[in-house]
Amino acid sequence: MTVRIERVDLPGIGVRNDVITASGRRVSVVSQRSGERDIALFDIDDPDASTDTVALTDDEAAALAELLGASIALSRLSGLSEKIPGLFTEEISLPFDSKFIGRPMGHTKARTLTSSSIVAIARGTEIIPSPTPDVLLESGDVIVAVGTRQGLDKLSKLIDRGPS
Repeated sequence: MTVRIERVDLPGIGVRNDVITASGRRVSVVSQRSGERDIALFDIDDPDASTDTVALTDDEAAALAELLGASIALSRLSGLSEKIPGLFTEEISLPFDSKFIGRPMGHTKARTLTSSSIVAIARGTEIIPSPTPDVLLESGDVIVAVGTRQGLDKLSKLIDRGPS
């Protein structure tokens, strides 16, 4: 799917990048020369009339970018099973009493024992894409894994029972 993006120079201010949604809405990021940025929504009938703006700090912009990027990555991963027969994506909740809590993800030996790969960890509103083996697992984590049906079933059992 092609996404339409328009760039508008704002003399003396900066630049506005507009994403035109499938419904015709205009969502914009205004990047000011000072480094500040705003998100703006525009009237569907008047692309020059802003209906609302939200100023974002650096941390807020980074958090929003991370959330959007992570949700897209997870969405694309979920679509793999439609494109590749026999390959599945699954979310496995780490039990609150798991013996893996506080231990590095590598201690699960997931790939070796189950032939499944942990491709992300959802932690509250944060997504850790491509976690390294040294990422510590925390209570409430949701593990996103890719593998065969049999491998994911093994991984789910491994996560439930904890390390041997």
